[in-house]
Amino acid sequence: MFGIGGGELIFIMFIVLMLFGSDKVPEMARTMGKAMAQLKNATNDLKSEIQKGAEDNGFDQKSLSNLTNNITSEINKAKTNLLGDTSNSFTGLSGTITSEINKVKDNLLVEVSPVPVVSNSVLVEVESENPIIEKTNSIEKDVVEEEEDTSGPIKRKR
Repeated sequence: MFGIGGGELIFIMFIVLMLFGSDKVPEMARTMGKAMAQLKNATNDLKSEIQKGAEDNGFDQKSLSNLTNNITSEINKAKTNLLGDTSNSFTGLSGTITSEINKVKDNLLVEVSPVPVVSNSVLVEVESENPIIEKTNSIEKDVVEEEEDTSGPIKRKR
């Protein structure tokens, strides 16, 4: 009922009991029950009036269902015509995008140069004239030296 579980319902009833007191709660429940019954009767009356009006104008249940089925079929045909043309172009577009992404990935993998590797606290040095790689090598040497001199909680550089 409205996504309310048993525990939540008990909690709501407890709050209502605390707010209004034990003598007012039964009276409120009776009033709410009468209001719900009146609302149900009003909707049933309205429903029967609509059905009578439709039958008086020549619309019976069978003709109304045929009319709605015809309208639904026309809507589905139009939807198929519209979506049928666009789905093919989207499929081709997604294939093109995927192929372009793969080309860019391949180009990036080819252009990337190898990086010095640190393994078991030993630096494999690479001779290079590039100042960026030399700076990277010196930073990695410092990292290696820090790792080798960790005998206590404080790390020291050599």
